[in-house]
Amino acid sequence: MVKANNKNELVEYSVKYFQEILEYIEYLPNEIKNTIFTNDELNERDKTVSDVICHLHEWHLMLENWYKIGMKGKMPHMPMEGFNWRELTKVNDIIYSKYKGTEIKDAIKMIKNSHNKMMKILDKHSNKELFETLPYEWTGKTTLGRFLDSNMSHHYQWGLKTLKRLDKIVKKVGNKAKKN
Repeated sequence: MVKANNKNELVEYSVKYFQEILEYIEYLPNEIKNTIFTNDELNERDKTVSDVICHLHEWHLMLENWYKIGMKGKMPHMPMEGFNWRELTKVNDIIYSKYKGTEIKDAIKMIKNSHNKMMKILDKHSNKELFETLPYEWTGKTTLGRFLDSNMSHHYQWGLKTLKRLDKIVKKVGNKAKKN
């Protein structure tokens, strides 16, 4: 997966991969968009297209919260209060449970909103503030740019890769429709 190394790349990749996700979802037949998969077609956790989108959305919200707390000079609970980075599976399971059953149209609306918030945060900072220095205590040994990249362009690439696992099913649906 491509990682951004400067602000220009972070903006470019975030916009590019976010748009690719939206275009891919638009391309999916409605029956696929609304299917609950039971055989790990997407991954072990996510059962719907909406689950993948809500996962990305919630990570935006988490980063937005860390950012707001961190920029006030306080240390946010990362990744989530009561959990550490070694417990990401549990954190992601909580996210899954929180959004389970969300309609795809609602998930898309939410992620568009949270993506725009992430882009506004990104826009506030210079390349130096994002990638060249470690000016923020709350980010520890990681730059702010890496946090944004992990929650945006890099995470979007994961989401797109996950969704594209449905290509085989889409082809089957298309072939079945042609036969009828």
